[in-house]
Amino acid sequence: MKSVKIKGGVPLHGTVRSQGAKNAALPMMAACLLLKGEQMTLDNVPKLQDVETMVELLCSLGASIKQDGNKIIFDVPENISHEADEAPVRKMRASSLVLGPLLARCGSVVLPLPGGCSIGSRPIDLHLKGLVQMGASVEIKNGRVHASAKHLRGRRIYLDFPSVGATENLMMAAVLAKGETIIENAAREPEIENLASLLRNMGVRIDTEGTGYIRVNGVEKVTACIERVIPDRIEICTYILAGVMTGGEVKVYDVALDHIAALLAKLEEAGVSFSVETDASGEHSVTVHPVKKLSPISIKTMPYPGFPTDMQPQIVAALTLSKGVSLVEESVFQARFLYAAELNRMGANIGIKGDTAVIQGVKSLSGATVQATDLRAGAALILAGLAAKGETRVENLEHVMRGYEDIDEKLRSLGAELSLEPE
Repeated sequence: MKSVKIKGGVPLHGTVRSQGAKNAALPMMAACLLLKGEQMTLDNVPKLQDVETMVELLCSLGASIKQDGNKIIFDVPENISHEADEAPVRKMRASSLVLGPLLARCGSVVLPLPGGCSIGSRPIDLHLKGLVQMGASVEIKNGRVHASAKHLRGRRIYLDFPSVGATENLMMAAVLAKGETIIENAAREPEIENLASLLRNMGVRIDTEGTGYIRVNGVEKVTACIERVIPDRIEICTYILAGVMTGGEVKVYDVALDHIAALLAKLEEAGVSFSVETDASGEHSVTVHPVKKLSPISIKTMPYPGFPTDMQPQIVAALTLSKGVSLVEESVFQARFLYAAELNRMGANIGIKGDTAVIQGVKSLSGATVQATDLRAGAALILAGLAAKGETRVENLEHVMRGYEDIDEKLRSLGAELSLEPE
């Protein structure tokens, strides 16, 4: 376990390049299980603990994997195991993404119930319900999911909630199912389209109209391909907020503008000035300009294209320094305000009423020793430490390392004064 010590109050200035999206890379990695005796190459894969955990899981199932910088080559043999090892699965909830492709490929799967961040109930019941509709029999016993299906069949599936993980699992299961699968009320996140692009390159006909309606025509076999992981919109937004909170000027390269439209709209509402540039190659960048004080705003987290729940802790951290009362309602995950007490230790004034945070802006934050309760909460505490007066120590940094590649080096390149320390 590590912690980060931050000397706050330093305005950040400079440029930083985005990493590949963790939440896109993980399902795309799981999709390699659909191959038989073929290779798949992913580029722009971030170097993160969650990626290493997925590599460990896929290798335990029989895949051979080569890593070269941010490129990963997956070699999947004709025969693979249908039973996942418990150790990697317990490390992260995204391990459940092997459920759909493994069932479609092997006809059966045994998967320990996954672990991960403590941000409330995130059951996989929608994943299992959809697979049952496609002809699978499912049983949970001794803490493991046991699923089997001689042949998955294409079906029309309506998701009760536009779950990203369920949408991805069902898309991958549908690839080798007989006939056509239609997923209604599907998630619309950019990571879904990135997965669809990969599957198309593997020879699958998939129609995604950006309206929560996905059509997949099953095939007998998929083929080798190369695909690039999209930029990480949550990481991009985090560095933009680092510039905002410290009163600096930060430029982030390799940005998909429509992916971060919700944050940019709210920052504009709060009085933040930013500029957008496009270079000769078509790559976009966003520069956030210094602002003295944010205006209060109201936010409700929603599935994409609404304001992302993964940016909720970071925007709350920024709003602690606004000049009024802001309201942030969490509608996606339970227990996502656990970090509020830690921000209050730094001088913030946050009250929690049910699923809403009431944030009374304060003049300044002060350094303190705080605990990261999950990945995005840890990022929010680092942002607060960068803006606070004095020294802040954020403990349980391993949570943050799951989602941010070289965050300490990137922040130092912007002028931040911080150091990693073993606990």
